[in-house]
Amino acid sequence: MQQELPFYRSKTFHRKKIMVMFTAVFLALLFLMGRLVYLMVFCSEYYGQKAQNLHERERDIKAARGKILDANGMVLATNKSVCTISVIHSQIEDEEAVVKALVKELGLSEEAVRKRVGKVSSIERVKTNVPKETGDKIRAYKLAGIKVDEDYKRYYPYDTLASKVLGFTGGDNQGIVGLEVKYDSYLQGTNGKILTLTDARGIEIENAGETRLEPVNGYDLNISMDYNIQLYCEQAAEKTYIKKDAKYVSVIVMNPSNGEIFAMVNYPEFHLNDPFTLTEEVNVPAEKKQDLLNQMWRNQCISDTYEPGSTFKIITAAAALEQGVVKLTDNFYCPGYKLVEDRRIRCAKTTGHGAETFETGIMNSCNPVFIELGERLGVENFYKYFSQFGLLSKTNVDLPGEAATIMHKKENVGPVELATISFGQSFQITPMQLVTTVSSIINGGHRITPHFGVKITGEGGKEVETLRYETKNDICTKETSETMRYLLERVVSDGSGKNAKIEGFSIGGKTATSQTLPRSDHKYISSFLGFAPADDPKVLVLVVINDPKGTYYGGQIAAPVAKEIMENILPYLAK
Repeated sequence: MQQELPFYRSKTFHRKKIMVMFTAVFLALLFLMGRLVYLMVFCSEYYGQKAQNLHERERDIKAARGKILDANGMVLATNKSVCTISVIHSQIEDEEAVVKALVKELGLSEEAVRKRVGKVSSIERVKTNVPKETGDKIRAYKLAGIKVDEDYKRYYPYDTLASKVLGFTGGDNQGIVGLEVKYDSYLQGTNGKILTLTDARGIEIENAGETRLEPVNGYDLNISMDYNIQLYCEQAAEKTYIKKDAKYVSVIVMNPSNGEIFAMVNYPEFHLNDPFTLTEEVNVPAEKKQDLLNQMWRNQCISDTYEPGSTFKIITAAAALEQGVVKLTDNFYCPGYKLVEDRRIRCAKTTGHGAETFETGIMNSCNPVFIELGERLGVENFYKYFSQFGLLSKTNVDLPGEAATIMHKKENVGPVELATISFGQSFQITPMQLVTTVSSIINGGHRITPHFGVKITGEGGKEVETLRYETKNDICTKETSETMRYLLERVVSDGSGKNAKIEGFSIGGKTATSQTLPRSDHKYISSFLGFAPADDPKVLVLVVINDPKGTYYGGQIAAPVAKEIMENILPYLAK
């Protein structure tokens, strides 16, 4: 009898095993074919791009940064053509010749150049911001492996003019301070690219051509600054800085009706075309240099606070008129001081002004008169007008780094604090805040936003965008505004501001002399705020002289500077 074979040795078993194997192979092949179709058809663009990227070398084409133009179209910031010098290691045929040429033309050490030339990378940058003439000389060597690409460097035709307003850019052409950083998104533009084909070794393929993605240049910024007015102000500031051996001199010239700033000076200025070199040679450790640079770049008009002194009496007077606690004919008496609790607070005239009205009190800049106005207003009302006039918020000027008002908390203000606040001491504001608030009081009661930016333009001067700024109405009544213009005109025509009087023009204004902290240092800030015409202000000027040597009274040294500026700019603006 024949013995039956086990199942695993039967023919049926072998046939089933073959079928399973065949099915597995078939499914595997089907999967691979499906995957192949998917990669070749559906992913062809993606992998084609990846393959192309492996054989492409990319270099930037820098976009030209937009210009900054003054109110008359004068170019205050523009670009210079420069070059970026790079090397591609895989393309260099004569390394010694490349090193020798770059050392000679770029003025770099042989060690530094050889390190870059010998580095194995897709492209190695050797030096940026190389003058175009130097770039042309390097091209003339016709050495394989050297790339000379056109680039742009920011250039300021007037170098120090308005340096702390315009600001400057870094090595990547991005704004760092001033208007350059505030409007960077408009000015910057979009870089283009050069794409060249290479073989597997990274060597460019001859006659393969190159693909260019053209750059998009930045827009131009048109500002309200007037080059001529800025120059007048800088000359006056420089003269005062030298004559009075001051720490610094600041000047703001603004249109009080719409907030357009015609000039802003912070003397001494710095060199915009060499912003990382200190204007004064000092030997300091490297880590200290940055602090000195930051101080050099600092815009005192918007970033520094100070006690405004008697110029703040404009705000106290306006608040008292608004609240109805004073009239022009109200009578006061000044014995040369006023007792507040246990404090004897002096007037600038220690012998006293005697009997005077509110009108003569503001003409005399009499402290006891304004202390009494503060008492009549009271803390609650005074703070109400601080808020109403906009003093407790920033001006939102279109420059970076604006400081806020430093004011007592309302609950901490006692009779002595109220008295000192009323004539502009024991708190601090910025010069920008002062001119903005006073502008709002004398322009009919409209809180304006101070600004430089007017419009953004493109190619051919075509307007892209008109820049708009917030205004608030009803800061004070038209009657209060009119009265304040009248009173401040009397200050200049017959009062403490007479050194700012100009024949043929009606000028309004207010002098101030305040002390810096600590009081024991006996350092002062002299200032004068003036505007013209007094009955319909078109221009407002603030002069601040920090730590003048010798005579330091605002009426004696700051008012004449404002007069000199207005003597130049009023006929100019009237043209």
